Amino acid sequence: MNTSLLGESKHSIIQSHTQDSVQTMGWSESDVQFMTRALEVAEIGRGRVSPNPLVGCVLVKDGQIIAEGWHDHLGGLHAEQMAIHDAEQKGHSPNGSTAYITLEPCNHFGRTPPCTQALMWAGINKAIIAHYDPNPTVRGQGIQVLKDAGIEVETGLLEAEAAHQMREFLYWCEHRKPIVTVKLAVDANGSVDDRSEKAQRFTSEACLDEVHRLRRDCDAILVGAETIERDNPSLTVRRIETGRQPLRVVLDPKERTNPEAIVYTDGHETIQIGADYNGLLALLNRLGDMEKQRLLIEGGPTTIHSFLNEGLV
Repeated sequence: MNTSLLGESKHSIIQSHTQDSVQTMGWSESDVQFMTRALEVAEIGRGRVSPNPLVGCVLVKDGQIIAEGWHDHLGGLHAEQMAIHDAEQKGHSPNGSTAYITLEPCNHFGRTPPCTQALMWAGINKAIIAHYDPNPTVRGQGIQVLKDAGIEVETGLLEAEAAHQMREFLYWCEHRKPIVTVKLAVDANGSVDDRSEKAQRFTSEACLDEVHRLRRDCDAILVGAETIERDNPSLTVRRIETGRQPLRVVLDPKERTNPEAIVYTDGHETIQIGADYNGLLALLNRLGDMEKQRLLIEGGPTTIHSFLNEGLV
């Protein structure tokens, strides 16, 4: 695996978070190292697995990592299944190993078979799990099934770090609506636009790269009608690799945007919130029903202030 995919910032965030956990939780140093690695490999799936959460798994035998796995894309192998496959590909038997998993294994048939069955079939004798799964289809069932099968289970190792990593998923499970993030570029005069000129970008190339990383991490991007009319943006992920494009949401209660705008004609998914618009909270609930877990607001001041004023950001 190419660890450069993970990014230095991801390493430093995880490492800084783990220091307090080492001191307060009483886990061994090797336990922390193995779970830290599971969190690191989970990051590889960022931007490709939603509405599923990021999950990482490492298999350890005789004090050494023999295999690694992560949920790589929606519909693909789950982290536990990939780790078992990785062990077999490397000529290692997973039988008798310990699995370090960032999220409680699923125990239901969805896009893939249950991960609990895969772990039992592989002969895992111990599972150390960072965070329980609050999804109603799991909620402790995965842990209980493993225990009933005679597999030793411990939980809570780097739980806070795991919760931070998959915060959008956990928030959606609890509230059934997306977390809202605002992106706003402001010039030295405190303005976002100079209306005496045509629309233009004044941020740096590095800033634009960061915007596209942020778009990749979100399930939906929202703008108002004025942004569509003035900028005619595409609102797609273009400057970095991604496994999917976010849903574009156009807030247009007066239905005045040009039907030939890029967001309506480029073939990527867009929804227009028109005359039946019932308010921002209703909109978030609607997106939650669509399993959108993180919403990025890229609109102008009017749209942004609307979300801020209602305390939704």
